[in-house]
Amino acid sequence: MAGNTSGEPVYEVVWPLGRTAIDYVTPNPPITDLNGKTIGELWDWLFKGDEMYSLIRERLRARYPGVKFVDHSAFGNIHGHDADEVLAALPETLRKHGVDAVISSVGA
Repeated sequence: MAGNTSGEPVYEVVWPLGRTAIDYVTPNPPITDLNGKTIGELWDWLFKGDEMYSLIRERLRARYPGVKFVDHSAFGNIHGHDADEVLAALPETLRKHGVDAVISSVGA
């Protein structure tokens, strides 16, 4: 920073944006048919998520009779006191259950 005759600071370099702190990941292509696929349910165990998942499962099974689900209880609370451990274990837990896709929700 340098001064000028008006007494106001003069900034020689200003960058209005922060540095990128993440590496971008190319997403996988969408799954076009859920028949024969396994969907994992991630939830923060708050407001009515269990009821919502019941409705979502019902609707998806009507449209894709061969779809399978892994209940949210298999993964743990993604926003609880042990969320760091639950999330750290998530990739392995998803592999263990053969999950092809995830529905992740916070409340209803």
